[in-house]
Amino acid sequence: MFAVVQTGGKQYNVTVGDTLKVERLSSAVGDKVKLDVLLVSDNGKTVAGTPFVKGAEVQAEVVAHGKGDKVVVYKYKPKKNERKKQGHRQPWTELKILSIKM
Repeated sequence: MFAVVQTGGKQYNVTVGDTLKVERLSSAVGDKVKLDVLLVSDNGKTVAGTPFVKGAEVQAEVVAHGKGDKVVVYKYKPKKNERKKQGHRQPWTELKILSIKM
């Protein structure tokens, strides 16, 4: 059984027991969260939502929060003495999929 869920403007293909890093959620570590289900498939029976599947539920547990690797953004304009160096670390939340219900 697998499901396609949506969170943080992205879609993820998940099965029970998977762990995935998603955009930062406001839930605390150990909290249970419900994800929006776009598609569910079980033994060849597939149900697609418009946009979400009614009655389907994917429950996940927040395992950890963190930040990704630093990305350096450097802007430079020649002959103008314009330079701007900026760093960015994208925050993430790690989720463990507990159950998928149709």
